[in-house]
Amino acid sequence: MAYHKVEVEFNGQPLTIETGKMARQADGATVVTYGETKVLCTVVSAKQMREGQGFFPLTVNYAEKFYAGGKIPGSFFRRERGATERETLICRLIDRPMRPLFPKGYLYETQIMPTAISIDKVNDPDTLSIVAASAAVEVSDIPFDGPIAGVRVGRVDGQFIANPTLQQMEQSDLDIIVAGSKDAVIMVEGEAKFLSEQEMLEAIFFGHEAMQPLIEVQIRLREMVGIAKREFTPKTTDLELEAKVNALLEEKILSAVRIRTKQERSAAVKQAKAEAQEALADEFPDRADEIASLADKVEKRVVRQMIIKDKVRIDGRGMSDIRAISCEVGLLPRAHGSALFTRGETQALVGLALGTSVDEQRMDNVQGMEFKKYLLHYNFPPFCVGETSMRLFPGRREIGHGYLAERATAKILPHHDQFPYTIRVVSEVLESNGSSSMASVCATSMALMDGGVPVKEAVSGIAMGLIKEGNDVAVLSDILGDEDHLGDMDFKVTGTRDGVTALQMDIKITGVNREIMKQALEQARDGRIHILEKMAEAISAPREDLSIYAPRITTIYVKSDQVRTVIGSGGKNIRGIIEATGCSIDIEDDGRINIASADGDACRKAIKMIRDLTQEAEVGKLYMGTVRKVMEFGAFVEIFPGTDGLVHVSELDKERVRNVTDILKEGDQVLVKCIGIDKQGKIKLSRKEALGQSLPDQD
Repeated sequence: MAYHKVEVEFNGQPLTIETGKMARQADGATVVTYGETKVLCTVVSAKQMREGQGFFPLTVNYAEKFYAGGKIPGSFFRRERGATERETLICRLIDRPMRPLFPKGYLYETQIMPTAISIDKVNDPDTLSIVAASAAVEVSDIPFDGPIAGVRVGRVDGQFIANPTLQQMEQSDLDIIVAGSKDAVIMVEGEAKFLSEQEMLEAIFFGHEAMQPLIEVQIRLREMVGIAKREFTPKTTDLELEAKVNALLEEKILSAVRIRTKQERSAAVKQAKAEAQEALADEFPDRADEIASLADKVEKRVVRQMIIKDKVRIDGRGMSDIRAISCEVGLLPRAHGSALFTRGETQALVGLALGTSVDEQRMDNVQGMEFKKYLLHYNFPPFCVGETSMRLFPGRREIGHGYLAERATAKILPHHDQFPYTIRVVSEVLESNGSSSMASVCATSMALMDGGVPVKEAVSGIAMGLIKEGNDVAVLSDILGDEDHLGDMDFKVTGTRDGVTALQMDIKITGVNREIMKQALEQARDGRIHILEKMAEAISAPREDLSIYAPRITTIYVKSDQVRTVIGSGGKNIRGIIEATGCSIDIEDDGRINIASADGDACRKAIKMIRDLTQEAEVGKLYMGTVRKVMEFGAFVEIFPGTDGLVHVSELDKERVRNVTDILKEGDQVLVKCIGIDKQGKIKLSRKEALGQSLPDQD
């Protein structure tokens, strides 16, 4: 392949795409450069289809190499070890907009491998990887209805920015990634600080407009390369067989899909399909897979027509109706907070645990060490859909759904300075029939309140669906699993009464326009408010107190130059305090000290020990001190640990003192008064001034 390079100006700096220099044995390979960030992406698609293949085996494997940022991995093996959570999430960002644009019936194993090979810590490689993946397929012979592009949209001081720098994102109240084609938006993923639906709509289509130069430059590159797409003809349908399957199944499926309960409905649909297989087995031997595929088409067509034409959904609801909701809190006595949220046949149980800084998640990545103080983990066990499976650990889906719920609820948390806890919530999906991630958002919000976390307000979530047949469109609120599977869009929106906190949209058609998305956002807001009202019936505000089993964290402050004193030589002082009290103690460089313990007396003891180490002498104040050293001119008296002052011989007594040892000896306890502190910080003490006096609260 010959070398080609194209360039486009994007957000004030050049973005280049190269092909033909690296990875030339792949079906397609590109290098996207933006600033000093570079992403190499390869794509390979098998030439032979596996026998019996029934789905499109597309895999996306994104990786960030530590050398890209001039770092050595912190692991024991000093090499990259499997996909990190960030890499997994970026894999999903690339997969979701790419997958629907491969031709229907294209079932050849395909692997896309974007690799961040240079990272400048200014330009994030995630959206560049979407562009690199699309461009790699465009310059290959793999059939693809592209190109697409992805951009991040931020907002600083009310102004939208396409692909803002990492520094600009620190000031942004919006962080969404928009992927799309020339004509439509295909995917949206991100979070916002309570932006309105109208603001979110403007942001999404700002992103779509901003990505157009990235699409045009890929078209230019494809034309320069000039590789013809490989021949692919979708398998033709046997019209005779299709007619017989339709005749056998249409009425049975129509009757079955009107059953309200998921398990009974699924069983009836399965039975109808099995009967069709049996009836056609003799006439069409060895064509069971084809019959099954045609039966699935019947089910999809029947459900979609029922919704579009009859305006009736599977479970009998109207287009914007929400399923019955029940909410409970305080179910788990030993968890620090808990909630059970049930919506129709979807149910999530969330448990809350509060910890200290030692419980923070430390993640070593190319851009530096990251510390997470809020963790939301999502589990989707097989029993929640009535299945068995040995896949018991989180996969890409679980990581993605958990991250969405985490972003949705993070916006309502108090600042760490006001609530210095590490917070972990775990959502156990107990039943699933439509958007368990949104159920997890609702249950998490209630569990945080139940645990006494001073959240700003409640947040809820809802999943929206779409059925589009020609010009006929139906936007569905609170979709069922079957409506997601048989429909054209899964659009999740979370937020409070004040605005949106997160959203995620995936579609199976070539894109959605502004009108459809506007309707979906407005309908989602109505549903979100309805759900919030139901949640408020169970708990409407955070509890005043934490669980009795939760650690109590008390924050005190010392001067920054006293941090060294609290820690002590080699950590001697702080270890002594921890051993004496059993408290967990976290010291910041600025002098902030968090002391955590479920035992209030232990916490108070630790505070006193720290105060004793860091207190400073005050002129006019009495101290009970210990004589540490006797000299001819006076005695040095330690008035609190690590701090002593001089009692001059003239300040020992009202009468003249010949020898210091006549009054004081080393180890004596003596009441003294601070009578001065000079510019060097030296403390002057007087026994004479303290005679006849006593410490406060002492006789």
